[in-house]
Amino acid sequence: MTDQQVIPYLTYQDAAAAAEWLAKAFGFEEVNRVAMPDGKVGHLEMRTAGGGRIMMAEATPDYHGPRRHAEECEAARRWLSVPYVIDGVLVHVDDVDAHYRRARDAGARILSEPETSGYGKVYRVEDTEGHRWLFTQA
Repeated sequence: MTDQQVIPYLTYQDAAAAAEWLAKAFGFEEVNRVAMPDGKVGHLEMRTAGGGRIMMAEATPDYHGPRRHAEECEAARRWLSVPYVIDGVLVHVDDVDAHYRRARDAGARILSEPETSGYGKVYRVEDTEGHRWLFTQA
């Protein structure tokens, strides 16, 4: 497994497509997948370039990810109108600028361009289902 003490677990409407996109846009690598009898993803683990892990799965058809929720709910649209990471995942990378270009070129919704902050160099981005990510370089 990993020495990581906290591992984010995200739910996607289409975890297989999300994993493919996360690999392309963020450089994550799939390390484990458990399929359900109906073919949906029951559990999927990915490794970040720095060795961190995330886990994901598909929920019931009633689940609505952040992007879909915002399409159907005025309150969600308002709280997602800011470019900040709300209920998101922070990932350390070696080169924020290169990572940003990769994500942008893969069609990620960029929430903020790379900038230097009190946390180092950062940028914010949404994935295909609206989950928010903060990538940082110390």
